[in-house]
Amino acid sequence: MRTRASLLLVAPAFLLAAGIGIARQGQPAGGGGGGAPQTPPPPPLTMTSTGVTDGATLPVQYTCSAKPAAVNPPLAWTNVPKDTASFAIITHDLEPRARKGIEDNLHWMIWNIPATASSVPEGVPAATAELPDGSRQSQAGAPAPGYRGPCPPMNVALVHHYTFELFALDQKMDVPVGATRNDLMKAMDGHIIGHAVLMSVFHR
Repeated sequence: MRTRASLLLVAPAFLLAAGIGIARQGQPAGGGGGGAPQTPPPPPLTMTSTGVTDGATLPVQYTCSAKPAAVNPPLAWTNVPKDTASFAIITHDLEPRARKGIEDNLHWMIWNIPATASSVPEGVPAATAELPDGSRQSQAGAPAPGYRGPCPPMNVALVHHYTFELFALDQKMDVPVGATRNDLMKAMDGHIIGHAVLMSVFHR
């Protein structure tokens, strides 16, 4: 009887010890759940505009319907990634696919924006390829290097989507004035550490 009673007492003690062991296996190193809290990821790079509402119709002053000429909208950004050395902005129309190719319609690209910048103003001079702060701009196929206002065909039901893409880069781009979008994209490949998008629509 004593042996049976002893077994009855030992069995619960063994189960209790096993349960504690399993619980400890589930705890982080250091025990007691008192380890250092994990650092949350940094907030993503974000772009906004006082002239353009994301997803809304592009205001007329930023399109080819503007008189005397279109100007680029103001763009600003926050939550810049660590180690950003420069920024680039590429503006393009998602709908056209010229010659059945992969490229759509480029309206503006500006690169080597200084890392200290947090915005570009409305109305960057379109005739100036190299700006005083070291930024360079291009718009392949246009007489002027700067921003070209969206100008979809008139009286067509298709609504065009215009995307302003901001890239945070870990170095300046060794891309000359007059470069094509392919030139810039190739140079940026492997150096993008942040990306933000602002999209607007327009039709005439």
